[in-house]
Amino acid sequence: MNIIIVGNGKVGYTLAQYLSKDGHDITVLDRSQQALNRASETLDVMCVRGNGANVKTLIEAGVENADVIVAVTGNDELNMVCCLAAKQLGAKYSIARIRDPEYTESLTLLQKKLDIDQVINPERTTAQEISRLLRFPFAINIESFAHGRVEMVEFRTEERDAILNTPLSRLHSRYPRIQFTAVQRNGSAFIPDGASVLLPGDRVYATGDRESVTKFFKQLGKDTQRLKSALLIGGGHISYYLAKIIAGMGVYLRLIEIDEKKCLRLADQLDGVMVINADGTDQEVLDSENVGDCGALICLTNRDEENLITGLYGARHGVKKVIVKVNRLNAMDVMEDLGIDCAVSPKLTTANAILRSVRALNNSAGSVVEKVYGMLGGQVEAYEFTALIGAPYLNIPLNQLNIRKGILVSVLVRERKCIIPFGGDHIEAGDTVILTAKAGTVVNLEDAFDITEIRR
Repeated sequence: MNIIIVGNGKVGYTLAQYLSKDGHDITVLDRSQQALNRASETLDVMCVRGNGANVKTLIEAGVENADVIVAVTGNDELNMVCCLAAKQLGAKYSIARIRDPEYTESLTLLQKKLDIDQVINPERTTAQEISRLLRFPFAINIESFAHGRVEMVEFRTEERDAILNTPLSRLHSRYPRIQFTAVQRNGSAFIPDGASVLLPGDRVYATGDRESVTKFFKQLGKDTQRLKSALLIGGGHISYYLAKIIAGMGVYLRLIEIDEKKCLRLADQLDGVMVINADGTDQEVLDSENVGDCGALICLTNRDEENLITGLYGARHGVKKVIVKVNRLNAMDVMEDLGIDCAVSPKLTTANAILRSVRALNNSAGSVVEKVYGMLGGQVEAYEFTALIGAPYLNIPLNQLNIRKGILVSVLVRERKCIIPFGGDHIEAGDTVILTAKAGTVVNLEDAFDITEIRR
């Protein structure tokens, strides 16, 4: 596809990097020559300097032939005008990053009037990601598929876990409703097979329907109790959206913000939330709020260093769930080394959300890709496909389909029922098929199988 990315900051650069690897023709448009130089020197993309809302600049970038235009500058209004102009000039699909909460209430009207096909709100999307992580205190990541019917939960194995040092083929008989879909060991990720065994310290994805996943973790002795209390540090947009999401779930929620004006505004906007005017990174303040007794500590200030130090303080005082926001993407790996598994990045979350949407537009004749989710530092990807009538892999047992190495058919969803597939199972037209594979190996569902062998 021909894709124009307006804005070559961290989000734009990440998008260009991944989408160019997917084989798309990428044009990057930015006012900064320095930003364009970085893209042209390191990526296989075309660069155009100028204003993304300028018709002449958009025409120079080839907007009339664009399949997708993505506006991710730091200015909401510029992103909206850019998408409006691009659609009028012939772009087929537009995506705009819009951050200001003031636009949230009128988003549907804005999209309709400005002909914007999709809006990404980084702070709201990050808040939704955090709310999912709060479901299980031990979870590193949680992602849902098939309209919430299937969940993939990432967790770290411990010495006491009963699933260690046992071939997965034997574990399947013990946990028939669970599929172990991806493993990371010593920084390297792989797709497990029946002979694989799990070791202490592995990062593992367990996949199944919501009820089976919860039951599995209870059997494993993990804490699956519902969150009762949370402490938010920082009163920015993410905290506002997150408080809106979880305040109505019966969670005792406190929010600490150093700016008095922000506190007054948040106290007025958020019902059922205790807003405290103090420095949430001050250890005396944390002690006075009994940080060790709270169910979750979520550090959302604008400074990575303060979030990290506060998160470490909470973890060492017994907080079961610590989530830290980072702005610099290279800080994500440092967090894990220091013992904080859950780090969220609004920029990375935005890039991933847009990547999923763009990839979902690139459908084949035999399948429709509904979702793409990057896992384990981008080394592995999970794909959600819909199998279409006439595809060559239909109604053939999986053990006869010559599934390519490094690819796992994780779950089938048929008539709202989740199926953990074995060799004798098959794919039918209309099924939701969830695959796990090494990153970059799958574009369409057909890529999972040796189609030439099937056609013989």
